[in-house]
Amino acid sequence: MAGSLIISLDFELHWGGAEVWNLEEKSEYFLNTRTVILEMLQLFQEYNIRVTWATVGFLFASSREEVMSFSPPKEPSYLNQNLNYFNLFRNNVVGPDEGTDPFHFGYSLIQEIIKTPGQELASHTFSHYYCNEEGQTKEEFDLDLQATQKIAKSKFTKKLTSLVFPRNQYNTSYLELLKDNEYNVIRTNPDVWFWKMNNKFIPLARALDTLLPISNKLSFKNSDIKEEQDVVLLPASRFFRPYSQKEKSIQKLKMNRIKKEMLVAAKKGENYHLWWHPHNFGSFPQQNMIQLREILEYYKILNKQYGFSSKNMGDFQR
Repeated sequence: MAGSLIISLDFELHWGGAEVWNLEEKSEYFLNTRTVILEMLQLFQEYNIRVTWATVGFLFASSREEVMSFSPPKEPSYLNQNLNYFNLFRNNVVGPDEGTDPFHFGYSLIQEIIKTPGQELASHTFSHYYCNEEGQTKEEFDLDLQATQKIAKSKFTKKLTSLVFPRNQYNTSYLELLKDNEYNVIRTNPDVWFWKMNNKFIPLARALDTLLPISNKLSFKNSDIKEEQDVVLLPASRFFRPYSQKEKSIQKLKMNRIKKEMLVAAKKGENYHLWWHPHNFGSFPQQNMIQLREILEYYKILNKQYGFSSKNMGDFQR
């Protein structure tokens, strides 16, 4: 059986870190992101690449009023209310619509995603919901999921079937709610030790693993994909670490690491799941797009030589 390259993207804009990102400092970053999303779509179409866009529900709306009309009746009751992004509407951080506020609305971008062949519109929850934060409840998450499906069906006539947990806060006790809300596939964290721990050295370990093999093999067979509560648990393999000027000297190592892992997957008939956030390309868009094209060129080689195919998360529905 031939292997596959899976790509999933966490599409967030400012919602990915609204409690820490200063918009005055990051405005160019997110404007670059909007431009690079359109360039990514062109590149994916050029190489016939199927991609899942796990999108924050707020981005589906065209205006503040529309967000409010689709919002769940209960907001997340996090102990840390800085993580409750509904506060940004109350505090007038969010503008009236996409034209005046391109950082919090993405309706026009989602239209382009849907128009591009092979692109799957998926969920990153309505409010960038944090499933492992203290204070939040199962009922609130259920209402958030309901709101996401309602806005997707109303605005784009789409039923979302794949979901990515914000900040990879994977919560197994919430799986039954996913099936109840029509989700069939979720992305889970890589099955390696530094994704199962949480201490100050973990970010360093994850960064080091982008250069050197300190984890086990990250590709996986179809038979390794688990299912719980009638939901397919699709493992991530590798975060596509963005280009950084201070890491310029090690970019080749990073790219070679990804290519070697893709080659292993192609030879063994396994799946290799690459993910990132579109905004990761916001600082050095040109350099990041060059690297993405390099990966897709290598995919093309593996496709011809081993039948390595392109899949999005929705392709793994059972």
